[in-house]
Amino acid sequence: MTEERTVLVIKFGALGDFIQALGPFAAIRHHNAANRIVLLTTSPFVPIAEASGCFDEVHSGGRPEWWQFGKTRALRNWMRSLDPLRVYDLQTSGRSSRYLKLFRRPRPEWSGIANGCSHPHANPARDYMHTIERQAEQLSVAGIENIPTPNLDWLDTDTSRITVPDRFILIAPGGAAHRPDKRWPHYADLARSLIEQDLTPVLLGTEAERDVTAAIHAACPGAIDLTSGTNLMEIAGLARCAAGAVGNDTGPMHLIAATGCPSLVLYSSASDPALCAQRGPDVRIIQKPNLADVGVEEVEAQLTLR
Repeated sequence: MTEERTVLVIKFGALGDFIQALGPFAAIRHHNAANRIVLLTTSPFVPIAEASGCFDEVHSGGRPEWWQFGKTRALRNWMRSLDPLRVYDLQTSGRSSRYLKLFRRPRPEWSGIANGCSHPHANPARDYMHTIERQAEQLSVAGIENIPTPNLDWLDTDTSRITVPDRFILIAPGGAAHRPDKRWPHYADLARSLIEQDLTPVLLGTEAERDVTAAIHAACPGAIDLTSGTNLMEIAGLARCAAGAVGNDTGPMHLIAATGCPSLVLYSSASDPALCAQRGPDVRIIQKPNLADVGVEEVEAQLTLR
């Protein structure tokens, strides 16, 4: 009888990257069915990771800054205590790659880009690949084939506390405040037009995006503003019921698209959909160098509803 060993997976985020790692998570679980799988992540993604069924343990104590010696020591001791057979570094950042050196020799097998690792993803064009294809190739080097597309059939939750009408459209109008070129400026006009078609806009966003959602709601009081009022699981639940969704290149749109909700995502030249586009059964992309040049009529023409 083969002794059970621990396999460590490292994936922090952001949200879109985490959603696009769900296929690799499932493949790692299948490939290591006889082993204990542990995920090192950050706290926002713990509920999704636990609900996925891919992990026996989810740990959120990672990502200390270089100067946080106590937290780095605690992370080192925790990783050493796992004594992992292999580490799949799906974050593949400079920080996560340095974690290899926290292990004593002989170090565990390592899939990633860390210097001296056992299963390096050495493709010089890896940074020019879409996240999903890049991770699939990385895992292929480590002997894992047939990476499934993200399947979120299991990601659902009770949204009965949130009152929405029968026909509504999810709107994700935010994005990083320091990247205003990734924000489409015409959501208020779209919201008013949707109201005229008996479709209720439901606004999603974090507290940091409240200035954007509040302006839309002020211009279109018929919209429902759920800013800071939903968790990730509830966004997935709403996406299963929505007629469709429109948003900028943001993490919530990755989550919404992966549930199968018809999704239209708006890109400026600030990001490249060939590298990071949302994936799902019904995803459409509009990209123009300046998002202000995308008209409401063009958005409505591309928006598919169910």
